[in-house]
Amino acid sequence: MTPEAARPVVLVADDDEDILALVGLRLERAGYDVLAARDGVEALEAVDTRTPDIAVVDVMMPRMDGHELVRRLRARVQTRSIPILVLTAVVHDRAADASAAAGADAHMRKPFSPRELVARLDELVGR
Repeated sequence: MTPEAARPVVLVADDDEDILALVGLRLERAGYDVLAARDGVEALEAVDTRTPDIAVVDVMMPRMDGHELVRRLRARVQTRSIPILVLTAVVHDRAADASAAAGADAHMRKPFSPRELVARLDELVGR
């Protein structure tokens, strides 16, 4: 966790406002501070202001897709080792392989259970 925060900081990047609001609310209730971004470019800008402990990234976003965002997070010193979970509506079998190849630690399909998402993040950050 970042030293300035008692609560883990999670970066959530998704272009669907409803998903962003749902995930943000559930994670805040579960004890996370949320950095919300509507695309990959906005996510990188958010990371410049506050380093997250974990990230939840959608694949299909404008300006920069989730796999490119994962690659760029892995290339940065401050985010190189944070756990990254890809949350996507892409359902083909190769989607999880593409997420792993980009550098993601976990992959979940939409629709998803908010309770399961919180449990996965807790597991990834060691809570």
